[in-house]
This record gives sequence, C-alpha cells and structure tokens, in this order.
Amino acid sequence: MHEEVDSDMTSRLALGTAQLGLRYGVANTVGQVPRHAAYSILERAAQAGIDTLDTAIAYGDSEACLGEYGVADWHVITKLPALPNTLANVETWVESQVVCSLERLRIPRLGALLLHRPMDLLGERGPQLLQALHSLRQGGLFEAIGVSIYAPDELDRLWKVFRPDLVQVPLNVLDRRLIHTGWLDRLHKVGVRVHIRSVFLQGLLLMSAQSRPDYFQPWRELLDAWSAWCCEHRCSALRSALGFALAQKGVERVIVGVDSISQLEDILEASAQPPLPLPDLYSDNLKLLEPSRWMLK
Repeated sequence: MHEEVDSDMTSRLALGTAQLGLRYGVANTVGQVPRHAAYSILERAAQAGIDTLDTAIAYGDSEACLGEYGVADWHVITKLPALPNTLANVETWVESQVVCSLERLRIPRLGALLLHRPMDLLGERGPQLLQALHSLRQGGLFEAIGVSIYAPDELDRLWKVFRPDLVQVPLNVLDRRLIHTGWLDRLHKVGVRVHIRSVFLQGLLLMSAQSRPDYFQPWRELLDAWSAWCCEHRCSALRSALGFALAQKGVERVIVGVDSISQLEDILEASAQPPLPLPDLYSDNLKLLEPSRWMLK
C-alpha cells in the first residue's frame, strides 16, 4: 500500500523520461530503465497525480516506450532536434518530425513542442522555423510552443524574435541563475509557463563525497558544505533539493527523472514534506553547473 502524499505539491511534478530511452545521469548505475520497470514507474506516477511527461526525439526510444505503455491521458511534452545543416524545406521537416513523434507516442496531439536548440530561431532559417511552428500549432498538432534552454542568457537573445508559451530551464540549489538574473520573475509576470529541470543536478546533489567522480574535486568544499547542511538539519539531500525547487514561485512544473520505482517513491514522499530554509550556497561556475561541460571518464 502506498502512503498518501500532498497532492498539491505532487501535481507540480512532471516525470522526465530520458532514463526510459537511454542511459542518463552522472549517478545512474543501472543504465536504461527496462520496459517492465518503466511501466511500473509510469503507473505509480499516474496514481500519485503526476499528469505531465517530458520527453524528446533525441531521448533514444523514450517516445516509443511511452507509446507502448499508453499515454493518451497525460500532457506530453517533446522536443524538436536541431535543424539539419542541409534542409530543403523547413516546414516539411518540422511536420515530419512532429508526426513521427505522435505516431511513436500513439497520441493525436502534444501538450507542447519545445525546441531542443532554440538558437536555430536566430539563424537565417529562423523565420521559416517559427512560421512552421505557428502553422502546425494552428493545425492542431500541439497546444503550446516552447524552448528548452541551458542558461538564462539565451533568453536575452531569443526574446527579441520570439516569446515562447513555455520555457524549460535548469534550476537547483547550486544553479540559481534563473533567479539571480531576474528571468524567473519576469517570465512569471508576462504569463510564460516555466518548467525547471536538473533539480538534482543529474544526481550530483544526492551523491556522497566518496561516490563523486574526480572531476568534481575543485568544488569539493561547496559540495561538502551542502552535504554538511543536510546532515546538520537531519534532512536528506533529496528532500532539501526538491523542496528548494518546489518552493519557487512562478514555476509550473518541476521535472524529475528516476531510474527505479523506489526512487520515485522517495521523491513522492519528499514532495509531501514541509519546506525547509536553505543554505546560501550557489555557484556561477559553468563547468560545475552545466553537465554538457563535465569531463567524466
């Protein structure tokens, strides 16, 4: 029997599905989640009141896995890959990508389509891409158009040509750029939906000092201070990190990815706990904050 959880906070969670289609995360020790385990995770998430799934065409066979399970009752968000260098017709390509996604997902319409490389909008084919997105939304293939960004400064450039319906962006205890730049408040005020990811920094915030890869040695003092704070307050790193994310006003969904049903149960339990005051710990070092820059063996 599952314990009751705070439905208000749980409903603000979205399930990230990269792990269902490929090996993902610095703390991942099991590889891609097997199909039977993926179905159990989806079933439990739905039971707990989570209604949003985040996936991408680039996430291996994640979309196919979701389609096989059946996700017609979910709000499904997927992401369009970067425009190929040689492309005869942008609108035809975009439509083909979206239609194939819908076929894999076995649903008639997406909750939102995000650009995995939104800087394509600033290139010479940007106007064609934007026109294609608006045309396909008008045709009913998706409800909202958005962007998946790695840093708030991308919004400084994108805002001049496009105001998205939805922005997906990293935000966690150590990475507070979205807050410090003022973009979280600005997006909220103009009605742009915000979904945050990397709330556990790909699992780094949950790792013990002994299990951290050597790459993170330059930030040992900062990471040890985070672990010490959690220990001092007798609170798990998971609860503290998730509580920070859920406490942010203006955030519609907090995206969490899991490798197992037990991880999901831990997240559901943590989401039901009252918020905690958090330490004034953060970093501006991109070599720590952006996993794409990590040089892991």
